[in-house]
Amino acid sequence: MAAVEGKLSPEANSNGNAITTKDYLDPPPTPLFDAGELGKWSLYRAIIAEFTATLLFVYVTVATVIGHKRQTAEAACSGTGVLGIAWAFGGMIAVLVYCTAGISGGHINPAVTFALLLARKVSLPRAVLYMAAQCLGAICGAALVRTVHGARHYELYGGGANELAPGFSAAAGLVAESLGTAVLVYTVLSATDPKRMARDSHVPVLAPLLIGFAVLMAHLATIPVTGTGINPARSLGPAVVYNGGKAWDEQWIFWVGPFVGAAVAMVYHQYVLRDGAAKSLRSKHDDVEA
Repeated sequence: MAAVEGKLSPEANSNGNAITTKDYLDPPPTPLFDAGELGKWSLYRAIIAEFTATLLFVYVTVATVIGHKRQTAEAACSGTGVLGIAWAFGGMIAVLVYCTAGISGGHINPAVTFALLLARKVSLPRAVLYMAAQCLGAICGAALVRTVHGARHYELYGGGANELAPGFSAAAGLVAESLGTAVLVYTVLSATDPKRMARDSHVPVLAPLLIGFAVLMAHLATIPVTGTGINPARSLGPAVVYNGGKAWDEQWIFWVGPFVGAAVAMVYHQYVLRDGAAKSLRSKHDDVEA
């Protein structure tokens, strides 16, 4: 059985006093710049995985949105409905995180990558390349939806692009996008926390499912407001392919909101729940004493 943090280990220091040990190991912060990383095939394999995963994510989810609108308008049926759309987004994220987590970390979202960069879990070059791959994958995924449904239907039903719903202000959209992204990023950080993974062996297995559920719940709350972005790449891809004025005019909401929400969730998890601020202060205090 693993030791519990704070319990005394049987080891002792040179003075004979018992020392405390943790039952988990926090990895050291990732260097902001790592030139050697750029020469490794593993980085480019991860970039390909992020591109492919985001392409598939946008294709399946936006196709679900367009298909729902076509069924509602043309087949006199209710289509998948809001719940079905939310399940498409959450379910697809769960599947893709499971498939790509061991290769790239399964970000599939620039806001998640941004949060992990702030938490010093990925380097700046990797983060930039991931975001570029995610955005390009999203554009290709939206283009595939346009190909399958045809240009007329794709444009007729809005291209799956995110826009503010009538009656909602830009401030409401920003808050909705920030909170939805915060829920997602908080779940990602919690599900991949070394402390949690060491003590609850089932958590690593369930992590993709938990992250998918976070996306599902965020969509249920946010679809009526913005259609739910909580992923700048997902919002950018359809906007580029659809190229509608409103989608472009309001695109900033689907970048600012998710990035703000991601930053807030990272600070809350790393510096409040994980006591990162206190650790930083203790480290500085030890350096001064030394």
